[in-house]
Amino acid sequence: MTTPLAPIDPTTASGAAKDLLDQVQQALGATPNMTKVMANSPALLGGYLALSGALGKGTIPAASREQLAIATAEANGCGYCLSAHTYIGSNLAKLPDSELEAAREAESADPHTAALLTLSEEILRTRGHVSQDAIATAKAAGVSDAEIGEVVGNIALNVLTNYFNVLAGVENDWPVEVTPRAQG
Repeated sequence: MTTPLAPIDPTTASGAAKDLLDQVQQALGATPNMTKVMANSPALLGGYLALSGALGKGTIPAASREQLAIATAEANGCGYCLSAHTYIGSNLAKLPDSELEAAREAESADPHTAALLTLSEEILRTRGHVSQDAIATAKAAGVSDAEIGEVVGNIALNVLTNYFNVLAGVENDWPVEVTPRAQG
């Protein structure tokens, strides 16, 4: 498949692109295709890694972040991100298949995660113009102010990767292939 943006080969990369791809390889033990294509713009790849790293140190647990990523990828029709976060959710966050599937509908059996997903879905649907009732409902379900901010941050991160992967036609290199329902 020909992609609009070519991946940068980590073995021949130079400068900032090489440094960032080396950082990805060290952190993950692999260099996913998305990061190779993002390396065309070291500013983009560096920004993605910085935001991802910062949110990883936040208050929302890793499993819930994966569920937020799955819900956003489904909403935006990004098969690459659905595949990546389904794999990570299953193998690293140890989410059961039922929770991975529910996340595609912005749902969870866990009440707190469900509240995060509902808020995320509302933020996406309204493009941030969320009603005070929606915020009050999230807070009543135990969602903190920090988590509300981090939900917005996770949406921004995931919309970035969703749009980038779709636009760039990034080839799926994850061990699973998940097709967005709207494209199924």
